[in-house]
Amino acid sequence: MQTVEQIAAAIVAREGGFVDDPDDPGGATNHGVTLGTMRGLGLDLDGNGRVNAADVRRLDPVQAARIYVDHYFRRPRLDRLPQAVQASVFDMQVNAGANAVKILQRLVSRMGFACTDDGVVGPKTEAAAQAATAAAPAHLADAYGIARRNYYYALADARPASRKFARRQDGGKGGWITRAEEFISPRYHLTEAQHRERTSRWA
Repeated sequence: MQTVEQIAAAIVAREGGFVDDPDDPGGATNHGVTLGTMRGLGLDLDGNGRVNAADVRRLDPVQAARIYVDHYFRRPRLDRLPQAVQASVFDMQVNAGANAVKILQRLVSRMGFACTDDGVVGPKTEAAAQAATAAAPAHLADAYGIARRNYYYALADARPASRKFARRQDGGKGGWITRAEEFISPRYHLTEAQHRERTSRWA
């Protein structure tokens, strides 16, 4: 079983280095950490009194992993969730913020274990997620990963500028989809043909 630190290191590796994509609402990022996050944390790494893209560039992988553990795992209390979904929810929390928890809350509510989809891991969410795990111990992680994949497709449906994150230029699976499927059993991965059919309406 991976530790949270190992999971954070894997997220850093998955995120890659410095990127400043105008189509990414997060703006400048490094190892997946956004400029907005660094400003919120007051990380003035070059000591010039401002937190800007130059500070994002200076962020190293160890610092990024620590930010993830402290602010994307422990602070939102993801450690209270079932072990089976912690890694996927943690990975998505980095990628999509509180929507990661909201997707889980909606999933377990549909399974009959009601909780509010507010993106906060409180006692009701914890109890509902644990009950859902007990009811379907071999399936919750896959169900969450599929719901996560569906979220990305829906986001790209609604925002054309985001479609390049879900579909490569050659029509294959983009980073969002392959990232979600890393946490889904292979038997539930979409085939390339299924992916192309799902995205066929996009320009």
